[in-house]
Amino acid sequence: MHKDLPRETSLQVRDTCLCLHLQRAARVVARRFDDAFRPLDLTNGQFSLLMSLNRPEAPSIGMVSTALAMDRTTLTANLKPLERRGLVKVAIDKADKRSRRLSLTPAGRTLLVAALPIWKHTHAAIDRLLGGGTNPDRLRADLRALS
Repeated sequence: MHKDLPRETSLQVRDTCLCLHLQRAARVVARRFDDAFRPLDLTNGQFSLLMSLNRPEAPSIGMVSTALAMDRTTLTANLKPLERRGLVKVAIDKADKRSRRLSLTPAGRTLLVAALPIWKHTHAAIDRLLGGGTNPDRLRADLRALS
């Protein structure tokens, strides 16, 4: 014998579940950035990954997976199309032959330069959508606290 949940329980979860609201908001924001980056044949995830490589020293796969909160297998799969496009170089770490270092190629840097104004414009539009009652900096701080 099983007991059915009352409809009110479903409505309460719908209205209060942080996981649900964060997932929905993340999908909407991701679609917005994907649409904006489409002319560059770039997704929001690829932009974030490329941007995480924009540093003086080539990071390890572990460093990037931690920074993006992504497991190594997923990161490796996401790197492959960028590597095929000549945007990213994956090299063996000179100090530890078991480790890989990731770096932007000149083409990857050029694409990031082209993508940045699109990111700024789209980001500003999303901040405006939050309205006057929401402090975007506070929201970002709260989201970082969750991770």
